[in-house]
Amino acid sequence: QGPQKRPNSTPETPRPKRPLPSQSPSTLFSPSSFSPSTPTPHKYPARGGRGQVVASFGSQEGILWGPGGEGRGPTPKVFGVPEEQLTKPYKFMFQQLLGIRQVLSWKIEELGAALKSHNNLEDFTSLTLPAQEPVTVLGQIGCDSNGKLNAHSVLLEGDREHSAGAQIPLDLTALTDYSLFPGQVVALEGTNSTGRRLLVSRIFEV
Repeated sequence: QGPQKRPNSTPETPRPKRPLPSQSPSTLFSPSSFSPSTPTPHKYPARGGRGQVVASFGSQEGILWGPGGEGRGPTPKVFGVPEEQLTKPYKFMFQQLLGIRQVLSWKIEELGAALKSHNNLEDFTSLTLPAQEPVTVLGQIGCDSNGKLNAHSVLLEGDREHSAGAQIPLDLTALTDYSLFPGQVVALEGTNSTGRRLLVSRIFEV
C-alpha cells in the first residue's frame, strides 16, 4: 500500500469538527423530567402493619404496671405551712391589681436586699431627688414604648420604699458594656443632676 495522505486542514478547507453533545435538554424543563420515577405511594387508610411492634428494648416479662398491691396506692402529702397551702379553687389570672403590685414590690425588696448584701452597698436613694454626687438607686428595668428594649428606651422603675414607684429614663452612654432585660431588678450608681434622667456609671447585679 502506498503512503496515505493526510487530509488537508488549511483555513480554506477546515477539518469538520465533531458536534458537541447538547448541554441542555432538548425537551421543555419540568420537575418530572429530572426527578427519578417513584412508584405511586399507597394511601394512608390502605397502609399495612398497623399495630405491629417494630423494635423493643429490654425484657418486659414479670412487670406489674400498677400499685404495689390490691387496694394500695400512693398517698400524697402536703408540705409547708398549712396556712400558705392552696386548698380551694380559685380563678387563674384573675388577681386584683393591688395584689399584683404587692407581689412585684415584694420581688424588688427581696432582690434589693440581696443586692445590698452582696455588693456591700449603703442605703438606696430616691430616683426623683436631684443630686450632683453619684447616688445608688434600686428598681427594675422597664421600656418606655411598646417596641423592643434599646439604649434609648430603657428606664428604671423605682421601689415603693425609696422612690414610691417613680420612673426615670436611663442614660447608658458612660457604660462600656451592659446586658439588661425588662423586669430585671438592679441597683444602679449614677448622677441625677436634674431629677429627670439618671446618668448610669455602674450596674450592680447579684
